[in-house]
Amino acid sequence: MHSRPTVSSVTTPAPLERHPHWRPALLLLVFLGGMAGTLCRYWLEGVVPRPLGLPLPTLAINLVGAFLLGLLLEALLRTGPDRGKRRSARLLLGTGLLGGFTTYSTFAIEAVGLGIDGDLGWAALYVGISVMGGILLSFAGIAAASALHRRRASRPRPHQGGARP
Repeated sequence: MHSRPTVSSVTTPAPLERHPHWRPALLLLVFLGGMAGTLCRYWLEGVVPRPLGLPLPTLAINLVGAFLLGLLLEALLRTGPDRGKRRSARLLLGTGLLGGFTTYSTFAIEAVGLGIDGDLGWAALYVGISVMGGILLSFAGIAAASALHRRRASRPRPHQGGARP
């Protein structure tokens, strides 16, 4: 007697596909990207000024990172499914580089530090700009990638082979 395939047997990917994060090559991409992103953040923390002791370096890093992550993920999404080179790019650049570049933990500690120091107004402003700015800049990155995709799609494609009409 033959058994009929079930929905789960047809839609469940193979074990390695179900857990691509277990693949050493993909882990290496995240590690290398994270290392580069962390080094970039460390360097910027040292060169961006902190007027009045305000955490502007972290604010700038997180806002730029939010924009770039929105841009990257939308651009990758518009080129096809999350497989092969697109998955590698997402893991290297998104999870690794931008994940290492941006920093929620430093943001949280700096916000608490401002509050403990009695700068509740600055702390609230820092949190508000970080969260709302990050959301808005993520949307801006998505919109920018979407606009770039539409612009490319509307360009006439060069004639490929054969007789011209």
